[in-house]
Amino acid sequence: MKRINLLLAGVLFAMGSLYAQTSDTEWKAGVEKLKATIQSNPDQAEDVAKELIKGKNKKNIDLLVAIGKTYLDAGDMEEAQEYAKLGRKADRKSAQVSLLEGDIAIALKDPGTASQKYEEAILFDDKCVEAYVKFADIYKRSNPDLAISKLEDLRTIEPNNIEVDRKLADVYYTKNDYNNAAEAYARFATKPEATERDLARYSFVLFLKHDFEKSLEIANMGLQKNSVDPTFNRLAMYNNVDLKRYDEAMKAADIFFKECPEADYSYLDYKYHGYLLDAVKKYDQAAVSFEKAIELDSTQVDLYKNISEDYENLGNYKNAITFYKKYFNSLEPAKQTPDLQYEIGKLCYGAGTQSDSLTITMDERKAALVEADTIFSKIATLAPDNYLGNFWRARVNVALDPDATQGLAKPFYEQVAALIESKNDPRYNNVLIECYNYLGYYYLVNDKLPESKEYWNKILAVDPNHAVAKKALEGLANVQ
Repeated sequence: MKRINLLLAGVLFAMGSLYAQTSDTEWKAGVEKLKATIQSNPDQAEDVAKELIKGKNKKNIDLLVAIGKTYLDAGDMEEAQEYAKLGRKADRKSAQVSLLEGDIAIALKDPGTASQKYEEAILFDDKCVEAYVKFADIYKRSNPDLAISKLEDLRTIEPNNIEVDRKLADVYYTKNDYNNAAEAYARFATKPEATERDLARYSFVLFLKHDFEKSLEIANMGLQKNSVDPTFNRLAMYNNVDLKRYDEAMKAADIFFKECPEADYSYLDYKYHGYLLDAVKKYDQAAVSFEKAIELDSTQVDLYKNISEDYENLGNYKNAITFYKKYFNSLEPAKQTPDLQYEIGKLCYGAGTQSDSLTITMDERKAALVEADTIFSKIATLAPDNYLGNFWRARVNVALDPDATQGLAKPFYEQVAALIESKNDPRYNNVLIECYNYLGYYYLVNDKLPESKEYWNKILAVDPNHAVAKKALEGLANVQ
């Protein structure tokens, strides 16, 4: 008899389990029906919901929360709150109900109440991962340390939970703490359960902390999964540029810009591409990439200097000047310093003295030299104790008066020589020799031989082996 009773009990237990499973399946199917009708036929949806919670289902927390979430997702806050209340009435200490209440508060833009509800969910169930994560989402920007503390609490309970490390990495990244973000990603990003997005973020964080070798390693792991993924090819290009592996960087760049579907290019993509093209001396293409970077982010005004340098390398001084002036004019007046004016002056000098007659006319050359003279004159006035302003004025005027018959450069070389002599510093010997060389030549062509001899001897006092000075003095000796 006892054996029969045990058998019957086993049968009843099995039937009870089957009944619960069937019941569970039925209400889940009902929730799916609710989702399907909630927008198109709200009245029918309400009937479905009421039918679902009849009888013993009035206290079915999972069901009540599922209905509440369905209304929440549909934007019906009133009904969502109603089912949250029913859930709370059924179980005052339900973590799932607290989660729902927190989600409703988020939808109502009440993060304070939401954080309280998520904390409440944790109180009711200290392993409620979703509550920790959602609490961290609230504070990851306003108080990242609090978010991290809460997630670290969860990590002590769930040390192998990928979602915990994923959220920790996210918060550390938001805080610009790339070292800790990288450590968090390292715990899970290369595991089989991790996604391509996890690998991409891990690689990017490593790139931001300048661990280019490791970042490239992770990016290459991603490329093995998806060879035309734009993020992995982007990072392969970035890292190879920083590692000066330009051949590999060009391969990644070609795939990134030509083969990656739906790539969303950023200013940084074109900026790095420009650096790469500069490195392989494709200056015309580099200038185009830098311009695209500025189009996408107008604050990248420093790139005007790169474009200017590219055009200078191409011998196109007109464009080099244009883009350096764009850079200069983009700055606040306080930042338009003499050293930047000096660079424009040097470019104008380059334009005025370039030999390629196909890119600039004689009139344009002269105009460039006149502009250079004006710029160097301002610099000399702004910084009278610095020799560079007058030194470059002298060079400009040599270009305007190459035979030295007018002596246009003479007063400037004289001023520079006097200033350099007062410094008595051998670092400036080459500057001093240039000054003496011009003055010796000027006096020579103007038939003032004693003065000319004086300057050639001054050169030999600085450099006893100076060939030009020796030859000039030999010639003067023959004349006398």
